[in-house]
Order: sequence, then structure tokens, then C-alpha cells
Amino acid sequence: MKKIVIVSDTHIPNRGKKLPQPLVDACDGADFIIHAGDWQVLDVYHELSAYAETDGVAGNVDPWDIVDRFGRKKIFTFGDLKIGVVHGDGIRKTTEQRALDSFEGENVDIIVFGHSHQPLMRETDGLTLFNPGSPTDKRREPQYSFGLLEINDSWELKHIFFDKED
Repeated sequence: MKKIVIVSDTHIPNRGKKLPQPLVDACDGADFIIHAGDWQVLDVYHELSAYAETDGVAGNVDPWDIVDRFGRKKIFTFGDLKIGVVHGDGIRKTTEQRALDSFEGENVDIIVFGHSHQPLMRETDGLTLFNPGSPTDKRREPQYSFGLLEINDSWELKHIFFDKED
């Protein structure tokens, strides 16, 4: 089985000083980590990559070193499963619609995006749209969150919700 942690909008150090423990615990057993942008500092990449291979895309608040390293859009393939990743920022339309439009005509099974900090999992025309939320800045959401994808003969995608640590 392959375990993939999906995270977005870490906003370190502006919204959190460090990665929260529930996320660290999940990363500790991960095979791969996907970050959907707004890392804010490259140190987040270095910390995550200490647990597992880490890749992702840049978000709208990321500096040029992150944009240059990761780009703004990617497709990851795990066996037969194709995952499109984009931050989802822009003008006009909803974040969800911009993410969907980013992969129009491309054969992906899941589109991972961030930007809104709102956890979402929705199926549309055989495609799963997934926003992991944020592990450090829940905005108006009741809990912080990130995602977990487990791939075996089939795949299962879910949110991991948690409260702020004391």
C-alpha cells in the first residue's frame, strides 16, 4: 500500500510557527507528500522531505525561489492513478472552478488544489476534486485539516481533521 499525505496552505511562519503534530505524525509514515501551494518558505519543503519524498506546486503568496523550484501546475502518476495539482488562485470564477479548468482536457482522476483553506471533496463526472484545507490557518472552518490518500488495489482519499494544539 502507498500512503500519500496531501497538504496545502501551510503559511509558515505567518500562520503557524511549525508543522502541527497530527500532520507530522502522518508524514512520518508516508511514502510521498504533495503540497498544493502557499508553503511561504522553502524550509517547509526541507522539513516535509525529511519524512518522505515531497513535491508540489507554488501558491499565490510563495516567493520566486518556490515558484522556480515547483512551478504552478503538475500531474503525479501512481500506478494507474493520475493526480493533477494546482493552487487554484486567480481572478473570476470560484477556486474550485479554476482548479477544474486548469486540467480541462487532461486525463486526471483527482484534482488537488488549495487557496481557499476550505476542505472539500466532491465528485464531478468521474473526477474527484480535493482541497485538503489548511493545517495552520482554518479561517472560518471548525477544524484544521490535511488529506490522506491510500492506494492499494483501489484508492481511498479522506480528510484528517484536528483541533489546534495547546
